[in-house]
Amino acid sequence: MKFQNRIRRLAVACTAAALVSFSVPAFAQDVSDSHLKAARDAVTSINATDAFDAILPQAAASLQASLIQKNPDLQELIGTTVSAKALAMASRRADLEREAALAYAKVFSEDDLKAIAAFYTSAAGKKLLESGPIVSRELVRAAEIWQNGIARDLAQEVGEALQSAAGAQVQPADGTEAPAEGQAPASGN
Repeated sequence: MKFQNRIRRLAVACTAAALVSFSVPAFAQDVSDSHLKAARDAVTSINATDAFDAILPQAAASLQASLIQKNPDLQELIGTTVSAKALAMASRRADLEREAALAYAKVFSEDDLKAIAAFYTSAAGKKLLESGPIVSRELVRAAEIWQNGIARDLAQEVGEALQSAAGAQVQPADGTEAPAEGQAPASGN
């Protein structure tokens, strides 16, 4: 039974690989050279693949550490060999750039890509790329503060409304006592 499952999985994987390999070249032929160039320009302008720069160095370092752990007597040879082979593979980075350009070309029109590249190469676009993470962190902080305040105020107002409607003290959801009439709620911050 396990053998049959393995055969089925292998057949499914081979079929999927065949479908992908036949569909990708067909799509690549549908993208004009100018569309692909616009996509490459957009990918470059937004630094879309920069996050992947560390993949090859990390893979090389991991492989080197693993090999040295298993073969400590070959440390120098392993280091030299891994470095040389990794350096030889660096040119394959262009493959990632091409795939990224194709992915963008699939979603965006040539005009969209030109507009994206134009914006992100402008001073405002460069500043957005540079300062965007800082702004995002500040926005998350502001949203957390807002969330705490809105949750506190909602709990207070619901507690007051329930107390008024029920005519009795209502225990709040968080386990603290509801404020007595005329008292300020206990601050959660």
